[in-house]
Amino acid sequence: MTTQMPQVLGSATLDTMTTAHDRAVHEVAEERAVVAPADEPTRPAPAGQWDEDDDTTGSYEREARGALRRVAGLSTELADVTEVEYRQLRLERVVLVGVWTEGTQADADRSLAELAALAETAGSEVLEAVSQRRDKPDAGTYVGSGKAAEIRDIVASTGADTVICDGELTPGQLNQLEKILKVKVVDRTALILDIFAQHASSREGKAQVELAQMQYMLPRLRGWGESLSRQAGGRVAGGGGIGTRGPGETKIETDRRRIRARVSKLRREIAGMATARATQRASRGRNAVPSVAIAGYTNAGKSSLLNRLTGAGVLVENALFATLDPTVRRAESPDGREYTLTDTVGFVRHLPHQLVDAFRSTLEEVAAADLLLHVVDGADPDPLGQIDAVHVVLGEIDAAAVPELIVVNKVDAMTEDDVLTLRRALPGAVWVSARTGEGIEQLREVLAARLPHPDVDVDVLVPYDRGDLVARVHRDGEVLSEQHEPDGTRLAARVDGALAAALQEFGAPVA
Repeated sequence: MTTQMPQVLGSATLDTMTTAHDRAVHEVAEERAVVAPADEPTRPAPAGQWDEDDDTTGSYEREARGALRRVAGLSTELADVTEVEYRQLRLERVVLVGVWTEGTQADADRSLAELAALAETAGSEVLEAVSQRRDKPDAGTYVGSGKAAEIRDIVASTGADTVICDGELTPGQLNQLEKILKVKVVDRTALILDIFAQHASSREGKAQVELAQMQYMLPRLRGWGESLSRQAGGRVAGGGGIGTRGPGETKIETDRRRIRARVSKLRREIAGMATARATQRASRGRNAVPSVAIAGYTNAGKSSLLNRLTGAGVLVENALFATLDPTVRRAESPDGREYTLTDTVGFVRHLPHQLVDAFRSTLEEVAAADLLLHVVDGADPDPLGQIDAVHVVLGEIDAAAVPELIVVNKVDAMTEDDVLTLRRALPGAVWVSARTGEGIEQLREVLAARLPHPDVDVDVLVPYDRGDLVARVHRDGEVLSEQHEPDGTRLAARVDGALAAALQEFGAPVA
């Protein structure tokens, strides 16, 4: 008969093991305190030859300018893994690498801080962030071979499994860096595409993201030329005859052909979806409903503002690119006019061109709007930089000519000095807080004043059996006066050309 070992240790045994472990830890801590007490003052260096003037100071400054500089405060320390918005079985541990070519050091640090936020949104844990000052990125390894070796040591010491570069790497740079660092290397474009892939929910959004990923992947395919996917010798390949016999396509050529075929199919699907979206816009145009598009930097509070103005109840999260699919809601101005509000995808600095191309049908909602609500995060360290980045993307989608109303959001999180500084830079802006509701009523009034107004004045007597026309005037026009007479309703109003033509038999336009 076999005797089974107990599966659970007794409590006395566990207490003994715990006490012994604590005593050992305490003894080690005391030994370290004796060797290097924390409160011991730093011993000054002895006087002597080191007090002489050093004529190599300039070279030290050059070395400092070109050296890797660690950016403090960007490591992610999670108290609880459930705090991560997009949980995975295991978080990727990443090191951020930036090359600073223009602007100030504060601009470079802000760019890396934004890259850290993007990495956290994608579900990564940031261990370290380093930046380097260069005239331009190294053509071979982005940071130079020497700095790449230093980054390899940082990756080895931190235990990272991914390196994210704050820029778009060429296929050659990506290949060389992975050979040196021995870990996966991702650039800013691939990181943003990954976030978009996580957030896409609609059929159109998924197709647009897949198209952008395929366009990004096509020039970066890697493989071995001798890895043959098929052999086409003799008559095996269908009797092609002279010129068709040989090794056939390599694996990488097959992949490229399949990607190009998939890209063509996705373009056709997205073109069909764009036609449906254009039909919806044309329907709103026939009904003379003004359209207002909400655009701005990612995580500026666009969806929160839409909920405040319309009660739409769309998804609101403190995350980058939480909204990918445009949401259209009907709203009403204080004077009773109806208009549509469209929530669009957020922009970011250096938005990948593949995304702009793939999301062009969605971004056309902004270009076709009558008014653009440009939402700015007032609590961001660089709100003016956000405005410039959004204007760059608006220019790429031919929306720079749309009338713009800047709305500074999150004023409840701003200091008085920041408010005063930004008011001088943005004199015509509206200041609101979508979280608390501050300034929302003022925004409604400014919106009503900035909406396009009908350009035809009419004075008509509409019979009582044509109440539908009276309702249209109230919905689509501006009623200046209304009187009920024995023969019908006397209206003095401003309407558009189509409605004026429908009312022509009941009166004449006012000159």
